[in-house]
Amino acid sequence: MINANTVRELAQAHLAGGTGFLVDVRVSDGNAISILLDDDEGTSIEKCMALSRHLESMLDRDAEDFSLDVSSPGLDQPLKLHRQYLKNIGRDVQLKIAGAGKAEGKLTEATEEEITIVIREKRRIEGRKAKEWVEEEQTYPLNALDWTKVQISFKGTK
Repeated sequence: MINANTVRELAQAHLAGGTGFLVDVRVSDGNAISILLDDDEGTSIEKCMALSRHLESMLDRDAEDFSLDVSSPGLDQPLKLHRQYLKNIGRDVQLKIAGAGKAEGKLTEATEEEITIVIREKRRIEGRKAKEWVEEEQTYPLNALDWTKVQISFKGTK
């Protein structure tokens, strides 16, 4: 069976010095290799194809047959790596907080240990009749989150 660490090393060598990075590498039964590739500048089909061709040339199909799938994480996929959080600063995200429900807001900061989002909601202000928009910063430790997903925004489109 092909080793996932071998595939990871070959892929990282190909990506070294560029803006692309590995999110996940899996090798399942029957040598079905699945790779999730992301990029600081946006993942393209060309970048996925280039990595796929590189790995095809480095692995010996005669020694062990395999299937290979290189793709970018879909919009429904949660963020896994610190680098993905950094890439998505300024975007709206939804968090699933372990044992505490969900939160939505704009991702404003990300460290290796925690993230900060700005939540914007209408609240009644004491002494006023109408509700007003209020922004509040909230910080969450990454180990307290089940997942973080980027929200799809259609603002500005007609």
